[in-house]
Amino acid sequence: MKTYICFPGGKFKVLTMSYDDGKLEDRRLIQIFNKYGIKGTFHINSGLFSQDIRIKPEEFSELYKGHEIACHTLTHPTIARCPLSEVVREIGDDRANLERITHHPVQGLSYPNGSYSKEIEALLPGLGIKYSRIVGDSFGFELPDNLYEWKATCHHNHRLLELGEQFAALSKKQYLYMMYVWGHSYEFGRDDNWEVMEKFCELVGKRDDIWYATNIEYVNYMEAAKRLVYAYDSSFVYNPNSMSVWISVNNNTVVEIPGGTQVELTQYA
Repeated sequence: MKTYICFPGGKFKVLTMSYDDGKLEDRRLIQIFNKYGIKGTFHINSGLFSQDIRIKPEEFSELYKGHEIACHTLTHPTIARCPLSEVVREIGDDRANLERITHHPVQGLSYPNGSYSKEIEALLPGLGIKYSRIVGDSFGFELPDNLYEWKATCHHNHRLLELGEQFAALSKKQYLYMMYVWGHSYEFGRDDNWEVMEKFCELVGKRDDIWYATNIEYVNYMEAAKRLVYAYDSSFVYNPNSMSVWISVNNNTVVEIPGGTQVELTQYA
């Protein structure tokens, strides 16, 4: 019996987007995402709302509906140069502010200015942070092996359409693939290239072979998948989670394992 973890619905590809700073251009970017059924994670500096270029808290519930709000520190310092006590305040206060606004757990982070250290990484679990994105591009579709040094596939100015075409064409279901795009929404106005994101979303959006997820949805699902309990001989599997997890059995049958249930797998042998 050969079993593989799948993404929800038995899919083997996931697309996730990550945008920083919460500036006014998020409005147009989210319109594009929503048009094509794509989900994004938006990293917010809650100590900078007084700036006219930032989205205000009263707009959050409607604008970011269906997407994820995550931390980006309170005031966007280069945190690797700061005392750790200051780092704790920057991240913890940002999280607390965002949770008061959203009334929802905020568990993600992107490092401001791409600045981090191993000492900062060690603080994050205690602050309730499950992952953090670094800067840079992998130009690949691998799943992250360290969620506190999560590198994206590419910035939207770096080979986006080329990589999107490659991602859309992937078909070997024995692997799981991720395309992760990052950037800042204000860059589209600065560079006058909104059409690049529109073309990308048209290319990869509304497909039945791609799971569209926020960063935290991916993290939570993979945590749930790792908690599945298999019989030694793989004759059955128990799901102790509240959410469903999907697996592939013998490379040809996709099986949903609902939360709190045990499923006999011998029937799919």
